[in-house]
Amino acid sequence: MTFFIAMLPVLELRGAIPIGTAAGLDPRLALAAAFLGNLVPFIVIFIRKIFVWLRSKSEFLDRVVARMEAKAEKNADKVHKYENVGLFILVAIPLPGTGAWTGALVAAFLDMRLKRCFPAIALGVLAAGIIVFCLTYGVSALL
Repeated sequence: MTFFIAMLPVLELRGAIPIGTAAGLDPRLALAAAFLGNLVPFIVIFIRKIFVWLRSKSEFLDRVVARMEAKAEKNADKVHKYENVGLFILVAIPLPGTGAWTGALVAAFLDMRLKRCFPAIALGVLAAGIIVFCLTYGVSALL
């Protein structure tokens, strides 16, 4: 359950870790499952095709895609200026509108190569997971 919740664009691992432990999962295992789940929908490769397909399905999905694109464009300048460090920061800060999905969208719109952007996104997801874990359970729970 934690793994699959982490795959969702809005909740990602920020919601998966507390939900997983509330369901009885060991907090460290919840962190690991959420980390892996948040990386599964790594959409940089297919985002343009996914958006074309979604836009063709309904007017509602077209509006959703437009909002996601606007959010990614808003963050693109910062990421473009600082490249991988900017992408890492965008993904690592556990706030609404940030995360692996937004980072992948920005990377796709900036035409960043997968081998260059994946490490920044993966490290950002790990950092966000550790931040959420520590805010939720304290640093001592990591030990």
